[in-house]
Amino acid sequence: MPFLGQDWRSPGWSWIKTEDGWKRCDSCSQELQSENGQYTINHSIILNNGEEEIFNNECEYAAKKRKKEHFGTDTAAHSFYREKWIYVHKESTKERHGYCTLGEAFNRLDFSSAIQDIRRFTYVVKLLQLIAKSQLTSLSGVAQKNYFNILDKIVQKVLDDHQNPRLIKDLLQDLSSTLCILVRGVGKSVLVGNINIWICRLETVLSWQQQLQNLQMTKVNSGLTLSDLPLHMLNNILYRFSDGWDIVTLGQVTPTLYMLSEDRRLWKKLCQYHFAEKQFCRHLILSEKGHIEWKLMYFTLQKYYPTKEQYGDTLHFCRHCSILFWKDSGHPCTAADPDSCFTPVSPQHFIDLFKF
Repeated sequence: MPFLGQDWRSPGWSWIKTEDGWKRCDSCSQELQSENGQYTINHSIILNNGEEEIFNNECEYAAKKRKKEHFGTDTAAHSFYREKWIYVHKESTKERHGYCTLGEAFNRLDFSSAIQDIRRFTYVVKLLQLIAKSQLTSLSGVAQKNYFNILDKIVQKVLDDHQNPRLIKDLLQDLSSTLCILVRGVGKSVLVGNINIWICRLETVLSWQQQLQNLQMTKVNSGLTLSDLPLHMLNNILYRFSDGWDIVTLGQVTPTLYMLSEDRRLWKKLCQYHFAEKQFCRHLILSEKGHIEWKLMYFTLQKYYPTKEQYGDTLHFCRHCSILFWKDSGHPCTAADPDSCFTPVSPQHFIDLFKF
């Protein structure tokens, strides 16, 4: 019999055997389409009483089977998207066909909720920055919308709570530079989507940059401030920073903090944390008195070597299951000792997972 249907896995049309041969049962489909006001065919015209009962049973069975498959597929799809993990496969197998793309992973891992978590905020921003630099054209149309929607939420969050504006300024600067290159060289690059959409996105990014540039920090007039803390506590706060620009920014608040932020031992610790001793020797900077200028050393070395990345929470990769996931959310691991299979994934490693 012909195997007809919207999907090759569907049961196809229902057929009934009559004296004149096999005929297609059009009235079976009307049970599923009755809500749309479809008219029914009086099958008693072509069937006798004995065949009518068989016909009704077959139609009822076919309708139930189609409804079961329809709702079963919807349920599976919804439960899959609720899971905050994705199977990373780069080639086709007997069980899985196709491969996982960066855009698909970006859609499935729920970055919209991740930016609300202070532990994951810096991680997501760094990931968006890497995508803006090199992987923007590899995103599908849906992934592009998701990317800019998340970016919009991040900008609005910074404008509301005044936290981490420098990180977002750096991200938007890289993104605007990339968009300018793509828009100008539209004939030389592959852009997914209409050029006018990209121009609108560039204008939106420039508008975000202007809003952040005009951002004014609200001054707190009551309660305990940094000036009220003793020197050893202020010094302890500075030693907690892993970014030199954060130390410079905090040193601009008060003269006392500026004095503490210029401490040579503080910058020496920072250089030793991020860079190796061999790197010091290649870019040694001495003062007139023969002392090492550790602050200048840090910013000089930063131009030549990457600094250590530090995040409160990151994505993890299960080597046993080949699944990328947030550790708090977990994933259905089948290993005997799951924790031994987990590996933290840096933003650059995340990008490398989807390079083919």
